[in-house]
Amino acid sequence: MRLIPLLFVLLLQTGAVLGEEAVSLKGQLIQGGIIIGKTAPGSQILLDGQALRVSAVGDFVFGFDRDAEPQALLTVIAPGQAPLIQKLEIARRDYDIQKIEGVEQKYVSPPKEVTERISRDAQLVAAARKDDIDKPMFASGFSWPAQGRISGVYGSQRVFNGVPKRPHYGVDVAAPVGTPILAPAEGIVTLAEPDLYYSGGTVILDHGHGLSSTFLHMDSVTVRVGEYLKSGDQLGTLGATGRVTGPHLDWRMNWFEQRVDPQTLVEAMPQ
Repeated sequence: MRLIPLLFVLLLQTGAVLGEEAVSLKGQLIQGGIIIGKTAPGSQILLDGQALRVSAVGDFVFGFDRDAEPQALLTVIAPGQAPLIQKLEIARRDYDIQKIEGVEQKYVSPPKEVTERISRDAQLVAAARKDDIDKPMFASGFSWPAQGRISGVYGSQRVFNGVPKRPHYGVDVAAPVGTPILAPAEGIVTLAEPDLYYSGGTVILDHGHGLSSTFLHMDSVTVRVGEYLKSGDQLGTLGATGRVTGPHLDWRMNWFEQRVDPQTLVEAMPQ
């Protein structure tokens, strides 16, 4: 499925009842899609019965994972009004299978002596994603953190040296080592590690309301945990650290536990 950059997918209205839109959604209703919403201040938003965080001015966000079900229910409860329920149709995607040879065996099947390190790395990443920052830093939109050839896409499954691995949950941008990596939107740094076993130099940038970006395989990390970044601020440089076959940035995004597709939030890569 070809990704269509940024479109309004839904505009719910209450007509004569409110005399104004109840909620607008911007994004793509597809598996892996990220939806940025706006509603009237004081409204409640529920997705499949789960209450979403809504900012004081009505901003909210949610996303769908790689294998999301084909339908979801969005409930909007405006102040003093009856609930408005909309069925969302989630489009299915077809994913690529990529075969990659020549990966060092220690990364395909890590030796026992690094098991403890891998576990520690996973705990660091999980802790960095636990925050639910009550600030809608995602609301101003997103841009590419680096420019280059797209060498890997969300949802594809990779086969390393003939061994099927977990699906790929990011978009890979191939570029020379040292290429600046910029914040795609404002956020707060919750992880800044120079050398994780699988992902090498790794930064997590929290955009608020459970939405975060992760940047992998970085050559250098130039930010610290707790630092606030504006859109376009540099957070490090692109590299070839961790499990890689060449220099690239692996940009991933999460909405809480849902692994979502960054490419659904940005325009086409500039030529």
